[in-house]
Amino acid sequence: MTFGTSSLFPSAPPSRHPTETNGLGGDPACGDWRGSDAPPYRVHMTVVEGLPWLAEDLVRVETALREAVQTGDPFLTDVASHLIAAGGKRIRPALALCAGYAAGGDGSVSDDVVTGAVAVELVHLGSLYHDDVIDEASTRRGVESVNQRWSNIVAILAGDFLLARASSLAASLGVEVAGILAATIGELCQGQVLELQRLYDVNRDEAAYFGSIEGKTAALMASACRIGAIVGGLDRPAVEAMTEYGRHVGMVFQIVDDVLDLTATDEELGKPSGLDLAEGIYTLPVIYALRDSTELRALLGQPLDGDAVALGRRLTCANGSITTALQVAQTHVDSAVASLAEAKVDDTVTDALTRLSRQILDRVRPAGVASL
Repeated sequence: MTFGTSSLFPSAPPSRHPTETNGLGGDPACGDWRGSDAPPYRVHMTVVEGLPWLAEDLVRVETALREAVQTGDPFLTDVASHLIAAGGKRIRPALALCAGYAAGGDGSVSDDVVTGAVAVELVHLGSLYHDDVIDEASTRRGVESVNQRWSNIVAILAGDFLLARASSLAASLGVEVAGILAATIGELCQGQVLELQRLYDVNRDEAAYFGSIEGKTAALMASACRIGAIVGGLDRPAVEAMTEYGRHVGMVFQIVDDVLDLTATDEELGKPSGLDLAEGIYTLPVIYALRDSTELRALLGQPLDGDAVALGRRLTCANGSITTALQVAQTHVDSAVASLAEAKVDDTVTDALTRLSRQILDRVRPAGVASL
């Protein structure tokens, strides 16, 4: 059997990547590049007050990300770097770097900690390529998704390539780190499968939701902290506490993302809003709203078009379910802060990571959700 390569690898015009504007806040200049080899894009990276060297180390991560996806094939390099060029908050590598700082001492982390941070981000990027195929998404971070720009096959293979590069970098840091990343990729898959098993299920409960997001989101953030802590040289009790911090931050991050999918605009998200509701992924606010709204229960359980999605969003936001979901997120913020106290690491890092966990929850404020 033969295949026409034009159908597998369709040509596409050169990428155009707008400035990323939906980060966690902070100084936009932290994403600017300088010098003759500066890429033609800007990244609105995570900024954590009290850690001024984080911006410089995230630039090191950005350079290493670009280097990690270079291949002898210009086409694969272009595809693999597509979402890197689109920008992002880089919250996962920021967590790895902060865990590296936790060992104490001011200033930048070692090259090995940067390598660990890059490996974690490559896993995240690879998962996005695959997610967009599953979701049939057309945009990601304000640009065309890889599956839309090229094809599903290209997106799947490029996502696999990013996961392979992540595994290679992790292996360079030792057997333990390689094992952590391999196990995390498995948890990501398991979390996604758990979610797919409950599509359009109006009886999905909190336990099913938490089980899914612990795998598909919290696991990688926990591993980011764990890898940064191990490579940075923290003792075992501190490594375990930092891992728990990352897990709780991941839970906050996903709950807030799910709230924003219901409350924010397409422009604020950089992708279509209400997509989860349309595709039968009933997140925590929807689960709470379904308890009291017979109208919402009658609407859901099937694919929705644009008008029905708008109605579903209004019904979900009408009965306090958004506030209830954010209260759950707040409990994870509190648990994250408690884990930092158990870690007994550098005070500057502890204070900064405490602010970061609260900053993630505060992402809902620009979307018009009232403060808790």
